[in-house]
Amino acid sequence: MVSDNKDGLFQRLRVGLSKTQRLLTGSFDDLLQPDREVDEALWEELEEALILADMGVASTSQLIENLRDRVKKEGMVNAQEIYPLLRQQIANILEPYAIPLSPEVPGEHPFVVMVIGVNGSGKTTTIGKLAHRFATQGKRVLLAAADTFRAAAVEQLEIWSQRAGVDVVKHQKGADPSAVAFDAVSAAVSRDCHLLFIDTAGRLHTKENLMAELQKVKSVIAKKLSGAPHEVLLVLDATTGQNAIAQARTFHEAVGVTGIALIKLDSTSKGGIVVAVTQELGIPLRLVGVGEGIEDLQDFSTHSFVQALFNQTT
Repeated sequence: MVSDNKDGLFQRLRVGLSKTQRLLTGSFDDLLQPDREVDEALWEELEEALILADMGVASTSQLIENLRDRVKKEGMVNAQEIYPLLRQQIANILEPYAIPLSPEVPGEHPFVVMVIGVNGSGKTTTIGKLAHRFATQGKRVLLAAADTFRAAAVEQLEIWSQRAGVDVVKHQKGADPSAVAFDAVSAAVSRDCHLLFIDTAGRLHTKENLMAELQKVKSVIAKKLSGAPHEVLLVLDATTGQNAIAQARTFHEAVGVTGIALIKLDSTSKGGIVVAVTQELGIPLRLVGVGEGIEDLQDFSTHSFVQALFNQTT
């Protein structure tokens, strides 16, 4: 049964990454022909293919440099020999950052997750899917609607709370987000909840105000419960490409991001952003989203990602 579930998750990942897989492997198949020599033109074309897949200039440059060193050291002259090296180098970049969300804290509950990101990135949906996952595992979960700026965010969170069978703490529209967070932590402690997910606003068009607000929310959480928030989870939309990295830097500087959920990978052919995010930010990649279904939000696995990206079987 466990094996069947893993196979099902991997198949979802393969389908979700199919757009990127077709773009990348199509380019690689064209470039890494068995009768082609390894020359400067090959390296330039390979670099272009990786950048087009949104792996980022810095990540791509490092990847190409590593490949050049390996090819030279092993005396390779056939372009096709680079293929397995390419897979391995991508895996090497990703592996240190493939750290799943582990909601365990020593001593008392709850484990507090402050979820941040721009409007439209998928924060609320991600919270809902995580709430469902952990509630299904028997965890006592509570949600907090601290995005009081956008009324639809509260309604959406309530819908997800009903699906997951968990409660949500909310205030009136326009209320102080910090007050919502404070009450939610109090409720989570008194109810002996295992997990508290706090939804936050993400209106970057007032960036300075937003960042100050998030800093205040984080500070209030910390004062109410020592050691919290235990996770500051940033939700990024993969379809925004390199803009996602710029967003991440802004949030990280303001509140200290501890983990990333990179979603909507199924909606882009540039899934190489996964490599760029890990390489350029150095922040753990907790989760990837490859579809709208509840099980399409998965713990990030280097092995599964690389296998799916290159259309290999497990």
